[in-house]
Amino acid sequence: MMSAPDAQIDATGRLRHLLTLEGLPRTTLEGLLDRAQTMVDAGEVNARLAGIAVCTLFFEPSTRTRLSFQRAAQRLGADVLGFDASTSSTTKGETALDTFRNIEAMGVRGFVVRHSDDGAVATLAAAAAPDTALINAGDGRSAHPTQGLLDMLTLRQAKGGDFSGLKVVIVGDVRHSRVARSDLHALRTLGAGEIRVCGPASLLPDAAMLAGCTISHDFDAALEGVDAVMMLRLQRERMAEGLVDSLEDYHRDYGLDARRLRRAARDAVVLHPGPMNRGVEIDDDVADGPQSLILRQVANGVAARMAVLETLLG
Repeated sequence: MMSAPDAQIDATGRLRHLLTLEGLPRTTLEGLLDRAQTMVDAGEVNARLAGIAVCTLFFEPSTRTRLSFQRAAQRLGADVLGFDASTSSTTKGETALDTFRNIEAMGVRGFVVRHSDDGAVATLAAAAAPDTALINAGDGRSAHPTQGLLDMLTLRQAKGGDFSGLKVVIVGDVRHSRVARSDLHALRTLGAGEIRVCGPASLLPDAAMLAGCTISHDFDAALEGVDAVMMLRLQRERMAEGLVDSLEDYHRDYGLDARRLRRAARDAVVLHPGPMNRGVEIDDDVADGPQSLILRQVANGVAARMAVLETLLG
């Protein structure tokens, strides 16, 4: 089977699926960001997907991503079908592939898929009909490409389109984060000047994933002079796995509060993909403070996902 980066581009160079930001040509990535920004500026609502059915096929819980995709599809005039794994035939043993094929047979052309297994969305894409498009809404630890897009859109709005002078730090559980992977792929593709990655050794991945990044276990040092701080959710199951001693210790070493944020550049911005653990990886005075772009990320998510849906299905 082809890799996800290869499977999403057809022989003509057209984006057929969006499975990952890894290997996505810079022109394609910037084109999606440009289209999303146009939609933000115009407050765009159009009927370009009128008569096209889109299914949010989520095998994992979600709030922001699912609702954002539903909102995006509705604003493009699509017919939106929701799928709830807890009340579906998957509870009777039906495989994800059979579920997908049955819904596709109903005439659904677009699928937004979240799954707990790495590579699950690429497997479904390999079985899709030629006129069916799949969008990865998060698979295992692998990728969350539309989160990466909306994060880059938010950074462009705040810091401009030239990333060459940008210093960005990604903080927290990078090892298990599909968001971090997609953000790293996008930042590299867009030519970010310096990418720093910070967290306890137990929550950082192997060196291959962090190629070209400055790695630190000292949050205070990693914050010095950065233009953007991208916080990650501490997945509490890591405590049960023994990867984190305690929430209190994690907050002491890697929690972002207003005092600590002063080490960053004066106009530094703060991002977080949500859901947030307030008082663990981020404090209220930052999450709700003037440098926080967290709610703008959510708003930008609708535009970014509109751009993807329109590009794949329009």
